[in-house]
Amino acid sequence: MSKNFDVLIIGAGIMGCSTAFQLAKRGLRVAVLEKGQIGDGSTGKSSAIIRQHYSNELTARMALYSLRVFQHFEKEVGGECGFHRTGFLALVSAKDQAGLEANVALQQRVGIQTELLSADGMAALMPGLETNDLVAAAYEPESGYADPYLTVHAYANGAKRHGARFFLRTEVTGIRFVDGKVVGVETSQGAFHAPQVVNCGGPWGARVAKLAGVDAPINSCRVQVAFFRRPPGHEAEHPVVVDFARASYFRPETGGLTLAGLVDPAEGDAVVDPDDFKESVDIPFVLDVGELLVQRYPALEESQSTGGYAALYAITPDWHPIVDEVRRGSGFFLCAGFSGHGFKLGPAVGLMMADLITGESDPLFDPHIFRLSRYAENAPVRGQYEYSIAG
Repeated sequence: MSKNFDVLIIGAGIMGCSTAFQLAKRGLRVAVLEKGQIGDGSTGKSSAIIRQHYSNELTARMALYSLRVFQHFEKEVGGECGFHRTGFLALVSAKDQAGLEANVALQQRVGIQTELLSADGMAALMPGLETNDLVAAAYEPESGYADPYLTVHAYANGAKRHGARFFLRTEVTGIRFVDGKVVGVETSQGAFHAPQVVNCGGPWGARVAKLAGVDAPINSCRVQVAFFRRPPGHEAEHPVVVDFARASYFRPETGGLTLAGLVDPAEGDAVVDPDDFKESVDIPFVLDVGELLVQRYPALEESQSTGGYAALYAITPDWHPIVDEVRRGSGFFLCAGFSGHGFKLGPAVGLMMADLITGESDPLFDPHIFRLSRYAENAPVRGQYEYSIAG
């Protein structure tokens, strides 16, 4: 069996599979190497919120592009992504009102369908929402959530239809260079050969980068979500809500459930070994996030806890990804560190990576601001106006 390819992709999450899909469509011979199964890492446990509320133009444009793919997934990729259009609300208190208004104006300039709502407008849109401490919200009627498992497998199947090959339970143990250029990798299943290697390792991204002699400031951090069964009379889906005033979020889930979690920068402190961390939810977390949920949406006061789980974010110092050929001409690319924002941007990132790898002269999305060297240059990614970890 030949193990010679044009591109080797390490990691079969949304970034690896979306990149494989885009490259295989262009006729490149692609192999995806995954230490476990497709979607085993962060992707399979993603909250999978599809929103466009970002604070810089590039990520807003990427989110809009990705939304259009999710909306027309069968045509664009093939298969099913489980997209539910519920609408999306971003809630802020007085201190962030000016920033929210500026971000909404930015998003509208790039074509995102979004609008500002007053407290009365929020209450009309979502009756029962507690708005006493709020002054404004951004509302995106087109947004919602998807099914991460269906999405990543659809991308993998699409890549396979175009000739990509997937090697599961194949852990990369070394990356080979000759005269500073990639020539392949060593794995638990033997050597693979290619002049270009893409690190889409997510929470394992820093470890994989080390194999190439690259220090990537990516921490694997434990994050949690909890599920609550909505009480009788509230079975219908509600909008996705990101509550920046209380550093939390919640969205509907199939089966009459609501999923809740945090948008708290402190989650970046929970650094763990991605191969050895507690995957069950902590009871104090369920109690705390449940209290935040009920404070904001008292209609769910009689909801019942149905457990939860812990997953991983791959977090960088500025909560933005590294997308770069880390040494020019080396053929070694890094596409990791999405800090909890990656799933919703996955379709755009696959295109961005394919353009970068193939040397597209006029890419739709220029990854320059995501270069690895920005940290040494003291040029972290910053939005026009930021609150919490909006992106």
